[in-house]
Amino acid sequence: MRFQVLDIVFNPPHPVTGEAVPPSDRLNRVVETAVLAEELGFDSFAVGERHAGEVLSSAPTVILGAIAARTERILLSTGVTVLSLLDPIRVAEDLATVDQLSRGRLEIVIGKGNEVLQYPLLGLDLGKQYEYLQENYELLRLLLSEEDVTWEGVHRHRLEDATTLPRPFSGPFRIWHGSATSQFAVDLAARHGDPIVSANALQPRESYRALIDRYREQYEAHGHDPAYAFVGSGSGGLYLADTTERAVEQFRPIFEGQLAAQRRRGYGPQHVGVGSSFTTVEEAVERGPALVGSPERVVEKILDYHRTYQHDLQSVSVNHLLPPDHQADVLRRFAEEVVPAVRAEVTTTLWSESDERRAAGFTAK
Repeated sequence: MRFQVLDIVFNPPHPVTGEAVPPSDRLNRVVETAVLAEELGFDSFAVGERHAGEVLSSAPTVILGAIAARTERILLSTGVTVLSLLDPIRVAEDLATVDQLSRGRLEIVIGKGNEVLQYPLLGLDLGKQYEYLQENYELLRLLLSEEDVTWEGVHRHRLEDATTLPRPFSGPFRIWHGSATSQFAVDLAARHGDPIVSANALQPRESYRALIDRYREQYEAHGHDPAYAFVGSGSGGLYLADTTERAVEQFRPIFEGQLAAQRRRGYGPQHVGVGSSFTTVEEAVERGPALVGSPERVVEKILDYHRTYQHDLQSVSVNHLLPPDHQADVLRRFAEEVVPAVRAEVTTTLWSESDERRAAGFTAK
């Protein structure tokens, strides 16, 4: 199995202490965490994108550019590029720039995003989010793979002989599709023979499994090479301690504070994709995807979910509310005690030499 660290760059005040982290500190911590992830042997580092709420990832390509300058080996990614909101011309230009700066260490994940306030903020119709996603995705594919593009769609102006610069480092980089709540995303990925990343964060596993199973069925139905039907999985947070009981108790105030913040925004279990289905920390740890516990328990949980999903990539997010030293300790312990145990049980060809679609500048060790 391959492993990724994802930071969506949430930055609300601490739900218990009320302490706020200055934006400059929070953003620089993202870069430092990416450098640490490379040192610890993680395969990939991803930066999210949001344009509403208490989140600092409105310009993920800027952050990825800073990370590209500080790293040499680790694969860079987005999680996700909210393509429904964006101009594909600018997306092609910005991400190809990151691809060049990193010398071919870029793959991206696209999606519509799950923050509904982004659409009115940018003057777009929430009811057309899937139309935007499909049209922008198909144009982006074309712009990355071809020059002198002539194209006409529904939601943006006609293009004639358009070439975006810079070009990608070594041909178009791979595009994954983020999957959380709808069949649309997995169907779009399967139709084009692309991999998917399941959010696997807020709902019971059965909800995500249904979409993963549909993806594989549709992928096969479209006649694509099954060797490239890669699946990634997120997690509902990462927190390690010497014992699972201690981890749960230390994580409890953070979980309950985040749950209270969701409720203040009007999100509850009925708001699929944006509100947690789990109302207690015990339920989230026992029935949900949260990786909270001893290293041994977290290994067991990843392997348990792998039996359900058969995923190739495990993405983890260290809780941003922890002090920086504590965040680093959690990542280090995960890399040293969890990753080797999982890799001993689960193999994949993703990002190996046999994966001919991998980023041009990256091969997994």
